[in-house]
Order: sequence, then structure tokens, then C-alpha cells
Amino acid sequence: MRRGFWFVAGAGAGVYAMVRGRRAAEALTADGLRDRLHGLEAGVRVFRDEVAQGYAEKETELRQRYGLVPDGTPRLGRGPHRAAGANDVHGVVSTSSIAEASSTTEESSTTEEEEGSH
Repeated sequence: MRRGFWFVAGAGAGVYAMVRGRRAAEALTADGLRDRLHGLEAGVRVFRDEVAQGYAEKETELRQRYGLVPDGTPRLGRGPHRAAGANDVHGVVSTSSIAEASSTTEESSTTEEEEGSH
């Protein structure tokens, strides 16, 4: 029984070594190297597409969060998430944004006074 076990173990090791040797020899041929190169190229392409997709998703999320339109200029409307200083372009604050801010402050203070008097 002991001899049978070692015979089967040796035969299995021999088959395993032959299969591994054939795979290594095939990988080092011109066709094998070409196949590996094409596989690497496909992997790089998939990775590049995944990164580009993630970049686009994150950019869209950030633009929505800060109220930016696709060309990068701030929106003039009010949204739930406005970028700080969204109305000032290159450090210049327009008079319309100042008037808009003051009217918003006046409306909110008037509403608070009305609620307090009732």
C-alpha cells in the first residue's frame, strides 16, 4: 500500500511538472508573448476607462455640489449648495450680487419679526 501511494504521488507530480513546463514554454514563444501583450493592453485599456469614468462622475458630483455649469462658470440662481463667493468672478463682486444678498437678508429678518409678533 505504501508503494502504491508513492507511485501515485510521483505520477501526479510528473504530470503537474509537464503541464507547468508546457505552459512556460508556450508563454515564451512569439504567439505566447503576443497573447500576453494583448492581454496587458486590454487590461490597461479597461483600467484607463474605469479611471476616466470615475473622474467624470466625481467632476459631475462636485459641479452639482458647488453649483457650477459644465463650462465652469457659476450659476446665478440660488441652489441648495452654492459655492462661497459664487457670484464674484476673479475677485470682482457685481453690484447685483450685493443687492441680491441684502434683499435676502431683509426678507428673512421681516419674516422673523412677523412670526414673533403673532
